[in-house]
Amino acid sequence: MTLWCYEIETPLGAMRAAFDDRGKLRELAFGGLDPRATTPLAPKVQREAHRFLIKQLDAYFDQNLRTFTVPVDPHGTDFQMRVWDELQKIPYGQTASCLELAKRLGDETLVHAVGTASSVNPIAILVPCHRATGPDRGLSGYVGGTERKEALLKLEGALPSTPQLPF
Repeated sequence: MTLWCYEIETPLGAMRAAFDDRGKLRELAFGGLDPRATTPLAPKVQREAHRFLIKQLDAYFDQNLRTFTVPVDPHGTDFQMRVWDELQKIPYGQTASCLELAKRLGDETLVHAVGTASSVNPIAILVPCHRATGPDRGLSGYVGGTERKEALLKLEGALPSTPQLPF
């Protein structure tokens, strides 16, 4: 399967987006494209999916979108998929601790495994791992960096806000 990669500029920095042959989002991560990477010109379905994602991300960062409708297809273990499903159930503007998520999965001893699964989530923002907090409700463990996690939570109203995003 070919993945079609694009770079997207956001208020929090460059992100790398990868779509599969069906136009489903497989990856959205901070950091942008590797400058050495080459990607063939994508078929129309991937280009349209990319434009749709940009439109929704722009609306999200403008605080005009709370629920994404971009088709996603993250790949992971059965446990990771269960954790990512739970992350998608955390409402916009709210957070849940990894302990709460472990309890929802039926075993509070899985708290560290939940944190690990959250940290390898391949689709940032749309699968909102930034809404998962440490057991003490701290802003630990975000692969995009604590500053971005804080900015996303402020944008959504889950933390006291400042007038502008810090990036």
